[in-house]
Amino acid sequence: MKFDYVIVGGGSAGCVMASRLSEDASVSVCLIEAGGLGRSILVRAPALIAGMISGRPKINNWAFQTEPQAGLNRRRGFQPRGKVLGGSSAINAMLYVRGHPGDYDEWADLGCEGWDWSGVLPWFRMAEGNERGADDLHGADGPLQVAEQSEPRAITQAFVKAAAQQQIRVNDDFNGPDQEGVGLYQVTQYHSGPARGERCSAAAAYLPDAVMRRSNLTVLTRAMAQKVETQDGRAVGVRVQHGGKTKRIEAGREVILSSGAFGSPQLLMLSGIGPRDELADHGIDVVQELPGVGRNLQDHLDYTLSYHSKRDDVVGLGLKGLMKLGQAGLRWRKDGSGLFASPFAEGGAFLKSSPEVARPDLQLHFVIAIVDDHMRKIHVKFGYSCHVCVLRPWSRGHVGLQSSDPAAPPRIDPQYLSDPRDLSVLMNGARQMESILTAAPLDLWRGERLYPHDGTDAALEADIRSRADTIYHPVGTCKMGIDDMAVTDLAGRVRGVNGLRIVDASLFPRLIGGNTNAPTIMIAEKISAQMRGLV
Repeated sequence: MKFDYVIVGGGSAGCVMASRLSEDASVSVCLIEAGGLGRSILVRAPALIAGMISGRPKINNWAFQTEPQAGLNRRRGFQPRGKVLGGSSAINAMLYVRGHPGDYDEWADLGCEGWDWSGVLPWFRMAEGNERGADDLHGADGPLQVAEQSEPRAITQAFVKAAAQQQIRVNDDFNGPDQEGVGLYQVTQYHSGPARGERCSAAAAYLPDAVMRRSNLTVLTRAMAQKVETQDGRAVGVRVQHGGKTKRIEAGREVILSSGAFGSPQLLMLSGIGPRDELADHGIDVVQELPGVGRNLQDHLDYTLSYHSKRDDVVGLGLKGLMKLGQAGLRWRKDGSGLFASPFAEGGAFLKSSPEVARPDLQLHFVIAIVDDHMRKIHVKFGYSCHVCVLRPWSRGHVGLQSSDPAAPPRIDPQYLSDPRDLSVLMNGARQMESILTAAPLDLWRGERLYPHDGTDAALEADIRSRADTIYHPVGTCKMGIDDMAVTDLAGRVRGVNGLRIVDASLFPRLIGGNTNAPTIMIAEKISAQMRGLV
């Protein structure tokens, strides 16, 4: 099979690339995805994230593990990533967050000209179909549905009031003129039409039936890419395992990797593109030496506090809780509303660890359920949780190979807390979070705290090292830029290999201050438009 463009990875960026490139009827596009179509009720119903995120069993989820983390008592961290059309946008909490405008100005300061805030804002607006309508900062006509939460819980409103009592201002738009404050998240969810209340994953947004029926677009699901094939310094195709057979899919113009911060560097290295020493360790011949492949891994390390609830208007997994969830499911099937439409992480805040910080460097996610070890430790009682993460960590990790076998998972080493500044900021955030959770507006719900300690700095540090883990935002492992460690140029073209491009979160030169799904979609919108000569 031969196509003009072959895209590897049907996640958030890959869905955008397939949709936008195939708008040109004169080109042919093939999208390769290792998972399935992602159209089941598990994906469509927001609340059923609980059935996928834990990776037990592995439903639509790669469920990777990290190397043992020295900063986390040698524990292996958990790294859920979407293995389905739509990628991690099919298994996430649907939160629509762009980050701080200063994050993108910082990208430009690092040499990524054109990726400053003024350069990326049009592409955020291009993607966005916001329920609030269009304005200078938001779009209303894009394919990605951005909705208000239809029915946030009373406890979430109490969380906002509790934060306000701590002199944190209420913010009704984290993507508005100012990010700082506390409020409710907007979500990537259908806000109108027959799909109202359903998750709007990148696949639902960019690959609806009308797009999937395009004669110039071929989508292969359950197809595992094994290697990018090169010839005379050019990418000419991809070797895949599909339907029990090994196939070669040729690319007349470009191969585009959209396999994410773990998958894209892994596939590059399997194809002989990456650090010479890493390739030699696994007996892989060097096609193009690029020392930055797999380096610069950054992620948001997260610490959680959870409480049992004295009221039952939150999520519980006992008999009563399951009965309430069943009733909520029936209501959602009827009109798309109620508990089943909730992202669970309904409220949040962007805070500063000190007044001297120019931008918020802490983020809170308030969840109407007990979340313990990525929901891998089950608690049947009604309860709630709050997360805090360090938005701009100094620690840097890397992604490598376990072996030359394409079926082996990548070797992921985030090196959490390897820079001591991250621990200091996280402890500050944990203190601020605790002051909110113990404020009077939450008295009606607050029951027994999970994992209590004596409150000393030593006890807090010990609890962080024993329980903290990712909030699912790995980026940066094939960074774009102009320095010696940059893997691509500013349009995602891989250095030294013609016809090979990367478009996904691995391009981020630096982690942004917020959730990473919307920025990943923005990157794909911007680069696809450049490829089509529209800008």
